Amino acid sequence: MNGQRANGLTGNGRTEMRKLTLTLLPEMFGICRFRPSEEIPGWALASAFFSVTRTSRELSIVCPERRIPAGVTSSRRWRALSVKGTLDFTEIGIIASLAIPLKEARVPIFVVSTFDTDYLLVRERHLKTAVEVLSGTGHRINLRSGRPTAPKANHP
Repeated sequence: MNGQRANGLTGNGRTEMRKLTLTLLPEMFGICRFRPSEEIPGWALASAFFSVTRTSRELSIVCPERRIPAGVTSSRRWRALSVKGTLDFTEIGIIASLAIPLKEARVPIFVVSTFDTDYLLVRERHLKTAVEVLSGTGHRINLRSGRPTAPKANHP
């Protein structure tokens, strides 16, 4: 098990973080906020990737930025990285393996989870740093060119 015990801990008692492959989605995204009582607008549902969450406090929608009309309360210019593969609900630390190094690099994130996988959204202005940090910690990033960035050799 390469120095890893069945409980997921290494010999020094630290949890070993799984190395992931992420793919950059080609579109720019926006995160919209509506009153909780508002109807879900049709424009938000007209794309291959969107996420809708309603709570008693708000209605949040993530969708391609080009679909968001002027005047809608939103945060724009987000890029999405999709975690490759289907994740099992018993897996622990998937988001932590991405969020912790990005937190240390001061890269803000927004996460969308589905039944099968996770999507990590980072602001366009932080994308280069996010790719460098994540590949530096052993993750593989598939960019638009389809060629993955190899994990950096100096990761722990």
